[in-house]
Amino acid sequence: MKWFALLALLALAGCAAAPYRPAADMAPAHGAHAFVIFDRAGVLETGAQGLADRAAGRALSVEDPVRIASISKLLVALGVMRMVEGGQLDLDRDVSDWLGWPLRNPAFPAQPITLRLLLSHRSSLRDEVDYALPLDAIVERAVADPEAFDPEHPPGTFFRYSNLNFPVVATVMEKASGERFDLLMQRLVLEPLGIDGCYNWASCSDGAIARAVVLYTPDGEVLRDDLKGARPACPVTPAYDGSCDWTAYRPGINGAVFSPQGGLRISAADLAKVGQLLLREGRLPDGTTFLSPGSLATMTKEHWRFDGANGVTEEGFYCGYGLAVQRLASCVPSDDPFGDGRIRFGHAGDAYRVRSGLWIDPRSGRGIAYFATGVDEDAPRGRSSYRAIEEWLAARLHGAARRSGRR
Repeated sequence: MKWFALLALLALAGCAAAPYRPAADMAPAHGAHAFVIFDRAGVLETGAQGLADRAAGRALSVEDPVRIASISKLLVALGVMRMVEGGQLDLDRDVSDWLGWPLRNPAFPAQPITLRLLLSHRSSLRDEVDYALPLDAIVERAVADPEAFDPEHPPGTFFRYSNLNFPVVATVMEKASGERFDLLMQRLVLEPLGIDGCYNWASCSDGAIARAVVLYTPDGEVLRDDLKGARPACPVTPAYDGSCDWTAYRPGINGAVFSPQGGLRISAADLAKVGQLLLREGRLPDGTTFLSPGSLATMTKEHWRFDGANGVTEEGFYCGYGLAVQRLASCVPSDDPFGDGRIRFGHAGDAYRVRSGLWIDPRSGRGIAYFATGVDEDAPRGRSSYRAIEEWLAARLHGAARRSGRR
């Protein structure tokens, strides 16, 4: 069955109330997918298909950590907001004050750049230089290249999605705390939420290492994370000369080392815990406060909305954005993989042939976390700017609503 034919059948059937039976031809031949549907109180439905490790014949489960791509940014924002609440950071202060050197767009040297602008992709930084910096790189030197900045739009006036924002954010976090970014994220975010994950592999548990999801091209070639159950000798991007003395890294020099823009390894089950936190307005399962409702509202509210000329939407993929939070249905149908026009928030991910999503529906009080591996860069699009496999996974949330008898 073709992708579009399957989508049409799903639409006609209305995602009928039936047990989850993954379509054998939906995932690519060497790919896999997993999803978790949840509400504030718990998990409503899960599903997984395919292999986490082809060589070992290990089946994928919702407990297996994958490189989740840009959803990593949303968790970074949670860490930033906790530091803001703790008085270590300020969303609207010039980040140069922490960095110790001036971060400026050379075309607009009088305009300060703040965490609010970095997190909302309005800083004027752009991905015209490498953001996956080697271990011995220095962020200050990377952004000294004029190509790192948009010469036409001053900070605060234009949205351009840029991964480069997040090595800068991570460096600011390190400077303010004196802690290595990955360990800081463990303390601030992952451990309090009970997540067995890590940014790159340096701080992951042995159990997470053993369950790592191997990433493949559509034809089965290994791309990343073929750990074979062992902790990698170099858990970060090696230095320019190939060496990897990562334990000598000094915080505050190169926040790119731990891939804050996309290097979080997390399972679908643990990603759902982040979604539940958002649905509970910042409260942990025991009722204690992880983040205040006001801080969470600052993250999730629309800091930018496309008006036809104030940003780059990437074919309608980005139309509304908060602080490392995407808002869906701002320019339907292109930014609405669910196809119902309802406002949702969360984040999408796309890297190393992984497509991922964490989406919250505040109206229904439910959400979904999912990922699919081995997705071809030319995989069919659905009715929106998302790939058909993403729309198919998103449709599981509609199915769960019908099975529960609620909308």
